[in-house]
Parts: sequence; structure tokens; C-alpha cells
Amino acid sequence: MKSRLLRATVMAAALLVPTVAAAQWLNYPTPGTPRLPDGKADLKAPAPRTSDGKPDLSGVWRGAGPSYRFNIAQDLKPGEVKPWAEALFLQRVRDSRKDSPLAKCLPVSLPFQDFFSLARIIQTPALLMIVYEAPNSPHRTVYTDGRDLPKDPNPTWLGYSVGRWEGDTLIVTTAGFNDKAWLDSAGHPQTEALRVTERFRRLDFGHLEFEITIDDPTAFTRPFSVKSVRLLVPDTDLLEDVCENERDGRHLSGDTGIRLSPQLLASYAGVYELAPGREIVVSAIDDMLFVQGLGEPKLPLLVQSDTQFMSTATPAGFEFVKDAQGHVTHLVVRGIAADQTAVRTRGNP
Repeated sequence: MKSRLLRATVMAAALLVPTVAAAQWLNYPTPGTPRLPDGKADLKAPAPRTSDGKPDLSGVWRGAGPSYRFNIAQDLKPGEVKPWAEALFLQRVRDSRKDSPLAKCLPVSLPFQDFFSLARIIQTPALLMIVYEAPNSPHRTVYTDGRDLPKDPNPTWLGYSVGRWEGDTLIVTTAGFNDKAWLDSAGHPQTEALRVTERFRRLDFGHLEFEITIDDPTAFTRPFSVKSVRLLVPDTDLLEDVCENERDGRHLSGDTGIRLSPQLLASYAGVYELAPGREIVVSAIDDMLFVQGLGEPKLPLLVQSDTQFMSTATPAGFEFVKDAQGHVTHLVVRGIAADQTAVRTRGNP
């Protein structure tokens, strides 16, 4: 999937004139936006309200944060993901997510959408429309006209949503999901028992307080919530994003087939310091190694060799270095621009 920057770069190289027009379109000043003396949007100005006095959530908003897009369950404790769901999640990671809906040009899940890229909210008295800048994904309707959720809905990718106001907070309840979507890009499954509750509160003109609660008793032992603040992106627009990756499905690779012993992986576990206050935490669970830090969500790494691993969320590579006695001394993080070295400061975290 291409980023906004990459898409713009590709278009610029291919079609100069249409790209100039697109740039002008994307940079068009949003009407009604309060401005600072330098012309920039005043994101701390008061939140706008509709004619009936409710907060107006309309606008283009950033996703709630990339980390949870990769692993929605990264804050859960061991055992809070049910064994069948945990096993399926780990297998999907081992397979490099080659069977994900995203790879097959199918819609992605509601939580994935919330934590992914840009979304436009269009608010009317009876409903909200939410349009996502993401491939494969239909628009979403949130009804605020007092109706209930359907009693026996036909399962869908994004479910059925109804909203109600509690003061200045819009509470959206969604149910009626299918079991085909993945809750995150790494592969946590969702089932038809899933129920999602979202809370939106516009703090000021440019900040939207957001909370999502995942309640799927078939896959998790308890409901859990993630909170974030989403930022308004004024003077821009959504880009069309069309998926055709399924044409290249035969090229998708899966599990490397390399298995390392739990004892070897446990020897890599510990805390590695890049610089004061910048740590990478490595942990081992059975035959998989997890890393967290430097913007990496807590996800298993893909094994490349006895000492080399690849991230499942970013292009980063990880290599563990040992001294003459065979003790792990540091970790080399191989990025796109340059390698970084992190010194091991302690063993198992």
C-alpha cells in the first residue's frame, strides 16, 4: 500500500500537469477554518457546533495512531487473548500476513480503519458519514436518529452503527460484523460476536478525543479499550486509493520455515539502549521473539537466521551480536537510512 507521499511522488513522475492540479486541490483552504496571523489553521480555537447546539465533528482527521493499527491487543496481558485466537494470530505473523484481507484487496476492519490513515466525517442531524482514505473499504454510516441496532443483521465487514449523544460526547455502538476481517494488520481475528464502542469528543477546533472499546468474548477474555487524540488535517482532501494487489498474489511469500529453539530466543530477551531514554525491549514467548520500541508495536519478529530477524510492521531488520564467550552484547537495528546500535543493559525484562 502506498503512502500519501509515495502516491504523490509516483503521480508527479508520470503526469506533471494533472499532479499540479491535484496539489492545488489538496491545498485548497477549508472554508470556515479559524486562522492564526500567519494564515495557518488555529487548531486551539473553540470547537464548532451545529445549529442544534451539538459539537460538529465534521472534518478530515488523522488516524488514532499507527502502533495499534499493527497490534490492537499489544497492551493485553498473557492469557487475555484466547488460545485459539492467539495461535491464529501468531500463524498469520509467521506467514507474513499473506492471507490478510488487505493483501487480497478485501475490506479491512473497523479498528484498523480507526488507527490507519485519514478519515472524513460528515455530520448531519440524522446521521454521520465516515469516508476512509484506505483501499478496499466502503464508506460507513452512523445513524443518530434514535434507531436501534438490527436484531439479526446480515454480517458485514464494517458492521452496523448507531450513535447517541451524552453531553458533548458521541457514543457509537457497532455490531453485526463478519468473521473475515482482521482487527489489525498483524492478524488478530474478529468473530461475529464482536461489538465495538467508539467515543468521540471534540476538545477544540483541531483535537478529537477518541476511545475505542473492543468486546469480542469469542476471541478475548475481557473487553479492552484504547484511547487517543486525533488531529484535524485542514486544507487537504482524501486521495483515491485503489487496490490491485491480488494480481500479484502468486508472488506473496509466507513462513520462512526457520525455527529457533526457545532457549536461543530467550538468550536474546532483554533491554537494549540506543541512547539515554531510548530503549528497545525484546521478549521471547515459546518459539517467537517480540520487540517493542522505536515506534515498533509489540509484535513477533520474522526469523531470517540464527541471529537476524525482520520486523512485521516496518522495514527494519534486527541483528543480535555476541562476544567471544557467546553472550549477547548489543543489537543492530538496520533501517532504510542507516544502522543503529543498541547496547544490552539487562537480561530478561
